[in-house]
Amino acid sequence: MSEQVRVHPQGLCESDDVGAGTRVWAFAHVLPGARVGRDCNICDGAFVEGGAVLGDNVTVKNGTLVFERVTCEDDVFLGPNVLFTNDLRPRAAIKRGGDALLPTTVRRGATLGAGTVVVCGTEIGEHAFAAAGSVVTRSVPAHAFVAGNPARVKGWVCVCGERLGDSLVCADCGTAHERSGEGLRVR
Repeated sequence: MSEQVRVHPQGLCESDDVGAGTRVWAFAHVLPGARVGRDCNICDGAFVEGGAVLGDNVTVKNGTLVFERVTCEDDVFLGPNVLFTNDLRPRAAIKRGGDALLPTTVRRGATLGAGTVVVCGTEIGEHAFAAAGSVVTRSVPAHAFVAGNPARVKGWVCVCGERLGDSLVCADCGTAHERSGEGLRVR
């Protein structure tokens, strides 16, 4: 672990693979084998399990649980109490690990609002946005705004996070988007 990593006196960072500028706050726990990029912010009470991967500039807010086989690319925001799963068939008497667990990927720039639950085996597209309390049970397209249980596409969002109207041009920053496969991309 780099000397440029700040770990609060009541935080615990056991990983040797943590980038410079990352902060681990009180009561947060980063296990050995977790990979954490540069300039991440792992807030109070968060947990990052071995085998989890966080890119650069990832925010992990208070009480969030990031388990093995979860990958968050650069610039991902995980709101308070976000919960990832990694086993579709959990049993206390059966210990699964490695390839028996299903991977989940959160693509660059995506946001998961407070209390979002993400079922394993899904992919959250670039710059997608899950509203607070969403339960993500299937993959989310790039730039999609999803909400509910189960989470469903309710609209589209810009790279800056603003909701997009029918023109797919952001009223806030002026960025134009176009349809691409199931999601959107910047024009």
